Amino acid sequence: MSLFGGKREGHDESNGAVHPPAPAPAPGASDTRRQQTHREECNMANIGKSISIRGDLTGNEDMVIEGQVEGKVDLPNNQLTVGANGKVKAEIHAKGVVIVGHVEGNIFGLERIEIQATGRVEGDVTAPKLVVAEGAQLNGAIQMSQKGNRSASASPEKTEAPTSPEVRKAG
Repeated sequence: MSLFGGKREGHDESNGAVHPPAPAPAPGASDTRRQQTHREECNMANIGKSISIRGDLTGNEDMVIEGQVEGKVDLPNNQLTVGANGKVKAEIHAKGVVIVGHVEGNIFGLERIEIQATGRVEGDVTAPKLVVAEGAQLNGAIQMSQKGNRSASASPEKTEAPTSPEVRKAG
């Protein structure tokens, strides 16, 4: 027992035995585990505002575009976010699309497309769910398709009656 009634570290009062303190974890071990967990949770690619890309982008992780992209973007199983500084001149195919910046081209969302208040789209949008915030700009046709219907994206001039589409105005 210590001077003020608490137990001393490594000292067992019941039999008087002294045990060494538990070894400290290796330096950086918990940091490494934390970084690995963070990477697994945030498997996202970022295209910074000073980056300019011409060509096709494909991948299997979520992506944020803050720079300039011209070509085609294909993320069929992932989320694409065009950030406030993002300027995209491309056809976009993604599971979900959030537009905060500017897109010139057709957008095909397998699940959802959201155009936020600062977002501007010049092109047709096709998705089962569409959210357009007050103040957003959308200049193009809207086609509400069934969830996961890629045939609608293959022939945009073919019009099918949507099954209970959800159009919501945010704001």
